[in-house]
Amino acid sequence: MKVIYVGNPVLRLVSEEIEVFDAELKDFVQELVKTMYTEDGVGLAAPQIGVSRRVFVYDAGFGIQIVINPEFLWLSEEKVKMEEGCLSVPGIYADVLRPARVKLRYRDLEGNHHEEELEGYPARIVQHEADHLDGVLFIDHLAPARRALLKPRLSQIMKENA
Repeated sequence: MKVIYVGNPVLRLVSEEIEVFDAELKDFVQELVKTMYTEDGVGLAAPQIGVSRRVFVYDAGFGIQIVINPEFLWLSEEKVKMEEGCLSVPGIYADVLRPARVKLRYRDLEGNHHEEELEGYPARIVQHEADHLDGVLFIDHLAPARRALLKPRLSQIMKENA
């Protein structure tokens, strides 16, 4: 599997729910995990490898987590600014303001439901990866002036990977 870059239309699609929890899904998720680690990422969503399905994987330092069909039950009013980057937007890093804590409902590889409260780095990662499932990139959260400054570099990435 290969990571796709900003400019690829798949990154802007709203991903499809996963309804079948079978061996094919398990194989796909294994490849997603392998690609994330190979690319030295802390998270990777299916759209980032050109597959418009609602699944992402991440490792916030506590081992691999698999998140299927996520939905946020709540987001804290408290916000935290932290630097983010993205495998699909290589070489660009920027501070992004996001909720400090979240409550996430999702399914695992067997289709079982889970609810989890996350804060700090794990909360940051799941928000970033869940955005990918809705066609949103971290650069979309930046102020227009900051995006304007990044436009030449973004255009270069798109041109190099067209």
